[in-house]
Amino acid sequence: MQRIKEELRILEENGNLRTIPSIESKSDGKIVIDGVEYVNFASNDYLGISTKQELIDEFLSNNHLPLSSASARLLSGSSKEFKDLEKTVSNLFNKEACLIFNTGYQCNLGVISALNGKGDVVFSDKLNHASIIDGMRLSEGDFIRYKHFDYNHLERLLQAKRGQYKRAIIVSESVFSMDGDVVDLDKLIELKNKYNCLLMVDEAHAFCAYGETLAGISYGKDVDIITATFGKAVGSFGAFCVANNEIISYLINKARSFIFSTSIPPINIAWTNWLLTEKRDYIEARKKLLEEISSKTHQLLNTEGTHIIPIIIGSNDDTLRVAEKLKSMGYYIPAIRPPTVPEGTSRLRLSLTADTKFEDIKRVLLS
Repeated sequence: MQRIKEELRILEENGNLRTIPSIESKSDGKIVIDGVEYVNFASNDYLGISTKQELIDEFLSNNHLPLSSASARLLSGSSKEFKDLEKTVSNLFNKEACLIFNTGYQCNLGVISALNGKGDVVFSDKLNHASIIDGMRLSEGDFIRYKHFDYNHLERLLQAKRGQYKRAIIVSESVFSMDGDVVDLDKLIELKNKYNCLLMVDEAHAFCAYGETLAGISYGKDVDIITATFGKAVGSFGAFCVANNEIISYLINKARSFIFSTSIPPINIAWTNWLLTEKRDYIEARKKLLEEISSKTHQLLNTEGTHIIPIIIGSNDDTLRVAEKLKSMGYYIPAIRPPTVPEGTSRLRLSLTADTKFEDIKRVLLS
């Protein structure tokens, strides 16, 4: 216990101690914490779907499905709803097959730890999400991290190391969660073909939110494995991997986070499929609103980018002070600190949604 107390003390001393906020409610672009309402810039509900009560009421009026699966899918925890949603998603990405996981974390964890076996290697962007890093750590294969967006560095590593392994997988996010920057997918495709690798792309922050289609930026491109979550822009719960039939069949048999997890309740699965099919026009319209607010924001900043906008401050203490000042003005923008981001790059992360008001953005950025 003494060691735990000491580590907690060090975290607090360094401005890295985290506590869970007491969130009472959420509405369109707003959040209530400890009885106070704030404009919410911390949400990944990019299209604002999860707070649309009229959608929820419409769905529930015609759906009375179980609230629990009570088992893993390979036992008795699957149903028609899962197959329907997997077909919808595989068609959306124009892939042969899809497998649903409980969360984005479990998805990346399961996919990478299963595919990166003994004698294999993963080449991973340095700033990839913790779920990707942990999947590599849990695998029996090796992993090598290349400098963020440094494709010359990646190629040097491929030249030096690729020949030492049987299977190699290049892994990158599409839109990076902390910086909002976008991968050069064509370059990764060029390298994966040149050095005989598989390419895996995590579309968590692009799916239904960024790109020319709802399928992120991977649609129609030579990407072997795509993962993403339903818990962000789709306003639901769960995650998925799309790939060819062989890879999905392999994951069903080898991905431990899939095999040994009680599956998502059928009603959540049906809600996701209903949104992506019956309400697709609604999603497209909300995505357009998000694109418009993102574009206006970047025009204000004279920058280019996505719906994720980092304001890098540097030190933990300074970042916490700015976050508290903005909170006193009615804006909820939590400080993002190590280990979520590298040391010395603590920041505020503006997460824009289709419900974000441009007046609020201007007040935050110009204050």
